[in-house]
Amino acid sequence: MKEITVSTKIKVYESAKELPDEYRTLLDSARAAVNQAYAPYSNFRVGAAVLLGNGSVVQGANQENAAYSMCICAERTALGNATMQHPGVAVAAIAVTVQSDKKAITQPASPCGACRQVISEMEDRQRKNMVVILQGSEGEVYLLDSGKALLPIGFHGGFL
Repeated sequence: MKEITVSTKIKVYESAKELPDEYRTLLDSARAAVNQAYAPYSNFRVGAAVLLGNGSVVQGANQENAAYSMCICAERTALGNATMQHPGVAVAAIAVTVQSDKKAITQPASPCGACRQVISEMEDRQRKNMVVILQGSEGEVYLLDSGKALLPIGFHGGFL
């Protein structure tokens, strides 16, 4: 028997004001995308923005349906939009923020498992890590150097 230790390094900023300019701007874009969310059932809106290698920024927002399993997350919307609008251009960073009508979200909300898988596979596809920036509606900001930090023992195409 052997034991494996998996760890994740997260840089924690007290607020978005402490972020480098390009990441603060990207987080602001994700915050603006929240306004495009369609969340009539949960009232939990998510905005995402991706920074591409060519400097372009592409947004996404969650889109709910009464059949929850058919909902589309902001992260996957943004990454899909980026792939379609800028084929072959690598994603350098993704910022994700949330907002709820019920309460202030004061801690970063991490992407769901499906989005973690998509982010991980995007890194595989482009053979390049992407920075992940997470913030609630206010408060601390988490910055990870790679999407794989969110899914350290992920499933990948090499298994198929």
